[in-house]
Amino acid sequence: MSVATAWMVIGAVVVVLLLWFWRHQRMLAGRAHLMQEAIQNRDFTFRLPTRHMFSGERALQETLNQLGEHVREQVNLGEVESWEKLTRVLTHEIMNATAPIASISQSMLHHPAVKGSDLEEGIIAIHNTVKHLNSFVDGYRKYSELQKPVPREVELTPVINEVEQLFAELTWVNKLTEGLIIKTDPNLLRQILINLIKNAVEAGSHKIGVVTEQKQEGRVLLYISNDGELIPADARSSIFIPFFTTKRKGNGIGLSLSRRLLTIQGGMMSLLDEPRDGFHTTFLLEFPDKH
Repeated sequence: MSVATAWMVIGAVVVVLLLWFWRHQRMLAGRAHLMQEAIQNRDFTFRLPTRHMFSGERALQETLNQLGEHVREQVNLGEVESWEKLTRVLTHEIMNATAPIASISQSMLHHPAVKGSDLEEGIIAIHNTVKHLNSFVDGYRKYSELQKPVPREVELTPVINEVEQLFAELTWVNKLTEGLIIKTDPNLLRQILINLIKNAVEAGSHKIGVVTEQKQEGRVLLYISNDGELIPADARSSIFIPFFTTKRKGNGIGLSLSRRLLTIQGGMMSLLDEPRDGFHTTFLLEFPDKH
């Protein structure tokens, strides 16, 4: 091979390497841009692929993927704790404000001047309303002061089947992976599932879809769908706020408590932007690696 030919081959190799290096850097920059957009939109579910990367780059990408999950867990936990604190303050203030109203209205109903008068019906309405409000607030306070979870390894499918039997009047479309084991408090998990199904029934649902999936990194995903009324677009970001509800008969407790019960066990609950085929609403429950 002549010297000129050798230099041409070297030059061609250098050009190929430079083109590959340029494309590789463009790929890394593109992924960095995607992660930046996801973080700005508070979407920490990104999991970018690690193909075509060197070992160090692959390790860094895997760490960033895991970091996104950890950030989302902390954000959800922080939101739950903030709403818990606010709710405790509100329930305390409501009870303090309504207690004297209940006492005074009760005393007035026994006053001779009120009995049989035009005022009696109005005072009865006030007394009953305050009594109902106190009962509701006190019930929520007791309900939200649940025992600490006692997690253990639980097979997911039997728990789902138990809940299905409680709502046998509904049509169930299940795609369950047998043998999936998660680490959770089975009593709290059962309560979470019941809350979600009750919420669906209140929304007019007649069909429930349950799908389970296990990811390679050990996480277990549980999709719960229903064909009830669509959640208004302007309410989707508020459905996990305590006392917020879009239904006339709802009390705004079930979803917020369900998310809290899952969050304190290291899991996460979210509303999918696009429901699964054949349904109007899909909730995603994520359980961490049982190890």
